Amino acid sequence: MRRGSRSGRKTMVVYVERTGDASSIAGFAVSRAVGVAVVRNRVKRRLRAIAAELLPTLPAGTHLVVRALPPAAGSSYETLRRDLRDAASSALRKASL
Repeated sequence: MRRGSRSGRKTMVVYVERTGDASSIAGFAVSRAVGVAVVRNRVKRRLRAIAAELLPTLPAGTHLVVRALPPAAGSSYETLRRDLRDAASSALRKASL
């Protein structure tokens, strides 16, 4: 993302951009540094499920990119959910300044 804002937590970095689109979308980047394919796919599945809960609560036209960090591999669903929610709200606050 060239514009927008960023907020990081121990397990991820979240990039947020507000656009004029009608819907909000999310994308995920989980590199090999996170772990082997099975671990990366588990992290992606968890993040997708969390984003599905979070997207309807975000303002319309919010684009969200989540970059998972290596500690995400050993984190629980609840930890990932808390980190994603907190990082997204922090990035949205920065974006509206």
